[in-house]
Amino acid sequence: MSTDTTYTVDRQSIAALSQRKQEPEWLRAQRERAAELADRLELPKLEKTRIDRWQLQAFGEYRETAALASLAELSEEARALLSVDNPDNVIVQRDGAVVFNRASERLAALGVIFTDLETAVREHAQLVKPYLHQAVTADEHRLAALHGALWSGGVFLYVPKNVRVEVPVQALFVTTDAEAAFAPHVLIVAEANSSVSYVENYVSAGSGAPVSNSAAEVFVKPGAHVQFASVHSLGETTIDVAYRRAVVENDGKIEWVVGEMNGGNVLSDTTSLLKGQGSNSDAKVICVGTEEQKLNLSTRAVHVGKHSSSDMITRAVMRDDATAIINGITKIEKGATGANGQQTEKVLMLSPKARGDANPILLIDEDDVKAGHAASVGQVNADQIYYLMSRGISRDEATRLIIYGFLAPVVSEIPIGALEEQLQRLVERKLGQ
Repeated sequence: MSTDTTYTVDRQSIAALSQRKQEPEWLRAQRERAAELADRLELPKLEKTRIDRWQLQAFGEYRETAALASLAELSEEARALLSVDNPDNVIVQRDGAVVFNRASERLAALGVIFTDLETAVREHAQLVKPYLHQAVTADEHRLAALHGALWSGGVFLYVPKNVRVEVPVQALFVTTDAEAAFAPHVLIVAEANSSVSYVENYVSAGSGAPVSNSAAEVFVKPGAHVQFASVHSLGETTIDVAYRRAVVENDGKIEWVVGEMNGGNVLSDTTSLLKGQGSNSDAKVICVGTEEQKLNLSTRAVHVGKHSSSDMITRAVMRDDATAIINGITKIEKGATGANGQQTEKVLMLSPKARGDANPILLIDEDDVKAGHAASVGQVNADQIYYLMSRGISRDEATRLIIYGFLAPVVSEIPIGALEEQLQRLVERKLGQ
């Protein structure tokens, strides 16, 4: 039986909040339209996952949050997610508001804009307006519409033509209040022949929001290269809904690194629209499910441009009573000649009650293409355990080594060293090692 769920969004309250934030009229109109759509659109239909049974109606309300004087005011756990003790180029959002925003003078001198999205809407509207809600649109389904109406805080990153940002920029999103809305929106625009690495972390502190409804939009112009690393480690009382979308033009490249380390239920969708000729997408995803978690993860590449290429690798480790649906979707549109789409999904189950489905999906409307897939679901190999134990290794240590060997094809290829170490720590913590 489905949960009786209501999604009432008060248009007047949204308009009043938009006015209080001094948002331009076009953004206020966007929010009001999204609120109307939220009342009549359906939830997204997911394969083998009944999200209508999830408690998705508790989105909370916007609350003012005091700014941080320094990063030292963050918890030790939150600070550990930042790569250095006192970094430049960091944005921190706590609940609905950005509380710390620091961009280096060096980046500003190059014309790079790295600030919170609400400030960018007011000060850089000519750069924001053409892209905001163009990749993740409010009319897709009810959750997208709710995000379009309620988003707050967020990040805007703009990299001018021919500018190469040598150091990663970072964002930290912290949810602390069970009654506060938590819906960050990230917007990245990389102009022609530019490059940048963006790293974000989502973490719970305190009770945390009941629902995290986040979205990220990345626009990769001709010849540009964007690395987007996203690690979510929200608490077990938080349902995490995350939509990530990239639009990639001629010879552009998007690299996704996604770590789903949450404690609660997860709906994750990471999509690359390979719009231009020679465009490229590389996606690496790992997740660990424990207790009674339900996870639905989709990684998607849509080939439109000629000679576009995509590669997707997903590894999931499931323990206890956790269940996961892992979808890899390669869609090659008519006219995308010379396209090459490859994908691999593997699920490792550590207990007899854990469940995992690995679903490779190829949708091909063109003849002159290459496409391949591989998928597997299985338990820890008893012969491997026996072999390692025969060499004097304990059963627990043998299991740990096998798990890390299983995850290695993803973790070892992460291009950011600090993120690789962080993911390994989170895996160890989730698996109780």
